[in-house]
Amino acid sequence: EVQLQASGGGLVQAGGSLRLSCAASGFTFDDYAIHWFRQAPGKEREGVSCISSSDGSTYYADSVKGRFTISSDSAKNTVYPQMNSLKPEDTAVYYCAADDVCTVIGGTLLTLYDYWGQGTLVTVSS
Repeated sequence: EVQLQASGGGLVQAGGSLRLSCAASGFTFDDYAIHWFRQAPGKEREGVSCISSSDGSTYYADSVKGRFTISSDSAKNTVYPQMNSLKPEDTAVYYCAADDVCTVIGGTLLTLYDYWGQGTLVTVSS
């Protein structure tokens, strides 16, 4: 059974930091790219970042570039987005997902995935 479990969300003040985790199981971790996307109430899904397990390439949405860093631990089948300088507009439920590759078109990470899991809520207060 494929599982992608996001954790680490919480309440943080603007300017603060959070480190999320995505624990993956049920598929060959190194064969997939791990994505993070978020969805705020009333807004569309937004691809935030992606890391390719095959070569470690990383991709970020313009809205988080320079503030978020994604890393991967293949031994633990876990991906960690480090989120710094958080803003109230970063408030959303954050999900991790898996797909063959990280696909960027027109500067936007595509939000089409083979698998995704339950999200974790991040709330940034002003």
